[in-house]
Amino acid sequence: MPALYDSGTGFFLGNSSVNPLLPEENSTLPDHGAVLEKARDFILSASGWRSVFTATNSGKDNTAEIGPVNKIISALIGLAFVRYLKDKTGKNNPVVTVGIDTRPTGPEIADVILRVLAGEGLQIQYLFIVSAPEIMSYAKSYPDGFVYISASHNPIGHNGIKFGLNDGGVVSKEESEKIIAIFKSLYTNENCVEEALAAVEKCTPEIIEDIYKNTLHFRTLSNNFYNSFSKEIYTGCPGLNKKGQHNFFDTIRNNARKYPVHIVADMNGSARTLSNDNLLFEKTGITFSAFNSYPRQIVHEIIPEPENLVYCAKEVEKLHSKGTTGLILGYMPDCDGDRGNIVFFDETQNKARVLMAQEVFALSVLSELAFSAWTAEKDGTERKTGVVTNDPTSIRIEEIADAFNAKTFRAEVGEANVVNKARELREEGWNIPILGEGSNGGNITYPAAVRDPRNTLFALVKLYLLRDTNDCTGLFHNWCIKSKQENKYREDFSFGDIISTLPVYTTTGVSEKQAVMHIKNTDHGTLKKEYQKYFEKSWKKSKKIFSGQLGISGWKAFTCNGTVEKECTDDFSVSGRGGLKIAFYPDDKCHELPVGFIWMRGSGTEPVFRVMCDIKGDNKNLEEKLLLWHREIIKKADE
Repeated sequence: MPALYDSGTGFFLGNSSVNPLLPEENSTLPDHGAVLEKARDFILSASGWRSVFTATNSGKDNTAEIGPVNKIISALIGLAFVRYLKDKTGKNNPVVTVGIDTRPTGPEIADVILRVLAGEGLQIQYLFIVSAPEIMSYAKSYPDGFVYISASHNPIGHNGIKFGLNDGGVVSKEESEKIIAIFKSLYTNENCVEEALAAVEKCTPEIIEDIYKNTLHFRTLSNNFYNSFSKEIYTGCPGLNKKGQHNFFDTIRNNARKYPVHIVADMNGSARTLSNDNLLFEKTGITFSAFNSYPRQIVHEIIPEPENLVYCAKEVEKLHSKGTTGLILGYMPDCDGDRGNIVFFDETQNKARVLMAQEVFALSVLSELAFSAWTAEKDGTERKTGVVTNDPTSIRIEEIADAFNAKTFRAEVGEANVVNKARELREEGWNIPILGEGSNGGNITYPAAVRDPRNTLFALVKLYLLRDTNDCTGLFHNWCIKSKQENKYREDFSFGDIISTLPVYTTTGVSEKQAVMHIKNTDHGTLKKEYQKYFEKSWKKSKKIFSGQLGISGWKAFTCNGTVEKECTDDFSVSGRGGLKIAFYPDDKCHELPVGFIWMRGSGTEPVFRVMCDIKGDNKNLEEKLLLWHREIIKKADE
């Protein structure tokens, strides 16, 4: 039959006998002007290409139809990646893995891209619905690259593309720019519609039918590899060290009997519904339950921020009310399943509490640095250790890293930037066990190269369950010692006890209304040059106010572009479209650790300008004042 369905989910894949680009009866192909207008509307970055993909051009529409113009653009996207990958690998028929999240528009976009890739001679492994961490880990096995169709946390009518090679992450900023340049050369060509049609026609019905018939086979291979790879991440033991992995999980299982852990997931119909998270956790002695757990069962907004974690919080409280004891953790992934923020039942407040993204990352860093020290103690090894994070992540990470004698490195916002910064440092001999974007939530635990809520959850589980033994100090106890808080340690500590030892900072949340601005000036370098004039003038008047409340005496400005962070106190404009941070210090010479910062950057995946503030201590009023001051200066600079 020409109409083909996925044998795992029963969902429609495509029709092998129909060329998706050919116009329906009484209609015509779109003209070049329409394609050009739509393509120029795309947001193109290393972290992903994004746009509204619905035929209605509504970001809130849940239709599966993408329309003729988006089909042409999908074909050009496929052609751009083909040309890039063949040049990069030197192969005429490289192996490529393709997957989608659970957005309704995914299948139509994939149908076009698959035909272009196959028609150009690439060997295709189509996984259909799969989480981002899974397809990226699978790409480390033997495919030459991957194409992942997703708009991550954006509304349901949006969609996008992520490209990668076989290193487990998205391509670097430099490599992404090469693909973008090819794509632009394609859509600016007056004959691009005819070129797209010809590319799709190269794929015969037999080829696309064969690709669709093998989706379950390749998804099974992918899932098996993903679960094996996850075990390496959790244990710190490579796949060949089965004994080490076995001993680690034995310890977790044994301790979970005494200190039970239950995990509840609000899958919200995401791609994680097919990742078998339950099997992996239950094998370690952790109980697991999930709701909204069928793919495409998207029942509320996609972004896993506090306003959407309330549903998970209710389930956590329900479990507690039914007698579930021990630690109850909840999480909700976004649509591609690479990000998941955390809820836990707080015994002290007798209710579920949503952890802020910065808190989740801080706990993950604390856990993985403590685990790295724990394994080094067992192995008798000494390593220079570091953490990589993006520039708007809270300064609390420096405080945590300093306690473990680790160094904090920062890169520009964007997963590709922190991943590539970590790779650069490893080539220099650094041990980088964890990295990520604390401002957005979710951590990347080595050897993974992408965020994964499973890794976040297991970091928290390790911190809770790897306790003192006769010959080794537990992770949390070691943190208490190193951070000079041993008075807060007790043998039967709770998860709330762990959180109470985190360095206290007040940080603007990424989903807060005041964290987003709309800027008229598209030249961000010029905008920041103007900002500097107003900032320096305003600082002279405001210094006494803020120094009295926060103890500020001096400041420095820093920019993050790609993987490079450098001081730009003399010229803010050199930050260009990168991040600009003004760090505040308690001493005039700025030798000590900063006590706070304000930050700004234009988003690479959304048409907005992001701003935030981070200050030491629990003082929301002061954070709001600093942020308002910061926003007012930006407004003046933008006039």
